[in-house]
Amino acid sequence: MSKGLNVARTFYRAGHRVIGADFEPYLIPVSGHFSTSIDIFYRLSKPTSEAGSAKYIQDLIDIVNKEGVELWVPCSGIASGIEDGEAAEAISKETRCKAVQFGLTLTETLHEKHFFIDNTRNLGLNVPDTHLVTSETESLSVLYPEKPRPTMQPNDKYIMKSILLDDSNRSNMTQLPLPTLRETEAHIKRMNPTPFRPFVLQKFIKGPEYCTHSLIIGGKVKAFVACPSAELLMHYTPLPTSSALSQAMLLYTTLYAKKTGNGMTGHFSIDFLVEEDVARVAETRMGVEESEVRELMQKIYPIECNPRVHTAVVCLSDVCEDLAAAYLSILPDHEPKGISNGHKSEALVVPRPGVPGYYWIGHDLVTRVLLPVLSVARSEIGLRDMLSMWMEFVEHVLYWRDGTWEIWDPWPAWWLYVGYWPSVFLVRLWERKWWSRCNVSTNKMFGC
Repeated sequence: MSKGLNVARTFYRAGHRVIGADFEPYLIPVSGHFSTSIDIFYRLSKPTSEAGSAKYIQDLIDIVNKEGVELWVPCSGIASGIEDGEAAEAISKETRCKAVQFGLTLTETLHEKHFFIDNTRNLGLNVPDTHLVTSETESLSVLYPEKPRPTMQPNDKYIMKSILLDDSNRSNMTQLPLPTLRETEAHIKRMNPTPFRPFVLQKFIKGPEYCTHSLIIGGKVKAFVACPSAELLMHYTPLPTSSALSQAMLLYTTLYAKKTGNGMTGHFSIDFLVEEDVARVAETRMGVEESEVRELMQKIYPIECNPRVHTAVVCLSDVCEDLAAAYLSILPDHEPKGISNGHKSEALVVPRPGVPGYYWIGHDLVTRVLLPVLSVARSEIGLRDMLSMWMEFVEHVLYWRDGTWEIWDPWPAWWLYVGYWPSVFLVRLWERKWWSRCNVSTNKMFGC
């Protein structure tokens, strides 16, 4: 994925030898396979529900031993996040390699939406009202309680989210309860919550969503970035580090890591919702006092957590030496940057001021150029709207950065569009597995 390629390039540009590895289903090479930053590439066994994760973990241990790897930085997707927690424990136990990954228990806690919310609440941090439901009856009792809960307001709405990987319901943002009990019952029945298909009902907060990416080593936040988010995020524009909103999210993350303890080492990415009027002011307000940041922190609401690298890491591509040094601080014999000058650098790694937005040209070419033409042909939008989207595409090409393309490392971007995606489309057509959307940055296809 783009995030793994970006992390590999970070270490390479900082002067380190990088070993790459990925699953490569159907033997289709991933784009990072051809990166200049990768010294040697290995194909891994993918964990499955039938075979488990033993072969995957053994593959990693074999690579560590064979190549003398000192640092393992997993950049996996949601499907293998738990297995990475298992692998981190095995690698730490059986080799001298350090793993930038939470252990199994903490990974599971952060990975599951309801566990994450419960744990966050137990740490004394604010969370939105959230309930685990495994049946229609449980769902209705949350939405129509016999006695109103202390935190519940008369007009509160809830979003029903699947805990499992469920592409068909991923974008379903229906606000519950619906106008009538019958409509609500019908909707919940379609969602079909069961003990084997659990959901969470989470209070709906009207306002923009933000994503964060942070690197935590020994309970300390070493790198951080926050960006406006979306349900399918394909454009990354980092918030100014000095903005009140970014500072509040950083403080929330810092307190989470501090309260969790020194054993917290890995990637930690929280998605936040912020009420509209609060976000509008906090995004552009700079240089506020710590007391104001703490007050604002009570008005941001975590909705879920990704205990892994977030694609927002692309926003740190201009600070590769500092970011690599932050990772290497986990090694016992690592000399922090600046120690030769008589001082130890502990500065937080953040995006450089004025960094442009990041996009993927393949996604924009379809969504900003080709699809608007079809929409005009169907009379869904006018010519002015189409031209506006075309101008946005031109702006991205001229002033933004592509999340995969680098002039010194062109082959990953070339292969992504010439080899990888055409091959994946052909496989899906052959297997008659239809899709509704594609995420170019993560190479994920969303099933219908």
